[in-house]
Amino acid sequence: MVRRALLVIDMLNDFIQEGAVLDCGPSSRQIIPFIQQKILEFRQSGDLVIFICDQHQPSDPEFTLFPPHCLQGSPGAQIIPQLEVKDSDIIIPKRKYNAFFGTRLEEILREKEIDEVHVVGVCTSICVMDTVAELRNREYPVIVYRQGVADFDPEAHEFALKRMEKVYGAKIN
Repeated sequence: MVRRALLVIDMLNDFIQEGAVLDCGPSSRQIIPFIQQKILEFRQSGDLVIFICDQHQPSDPEFTLFPPHCLQGSPGAQIIPQLEVKDSDIIIPKRKYNAFFGTRLEEILREKEIDEVHVVGVCTSICVMDTVAELRNREYPVIVYRQGVADFDPEAHEFALKRMEKVYGAKIN
């Protein structure tokens, strides 16, 4: 039996709420029902749900590129209220685009004997793409759901989907 994990990347108030500091736009809110459905599906099949959550300190160097966002402990760094977190889920805070950098993600995937990783969330061209690249570098089969990812830049979104499929070998559903 294939053991799967669903990575829910950066579905946080500072990215999803309308008018938030790094609001990813209407497309980010349109993916919420699909993500809710996928989370339910994974829980019902006994598979793992992992929330990957951007989290920064006030002096983070990333703030030279983007305005301060997802500050540790702030409301903006919280998972959106539309996505209920269960005790069986895992939450992994991250400081960089790639969800493996400085986190326990690799250890958890290995410990839970995950064979295949499915990905939803934001931003397609930043944290989603960088995490998918690293999953593929580690030889995980990856499925990215087109209906479950969004970006503030539609052109970058399409480029990222194409790159993840053609260069990294991820399956785009």
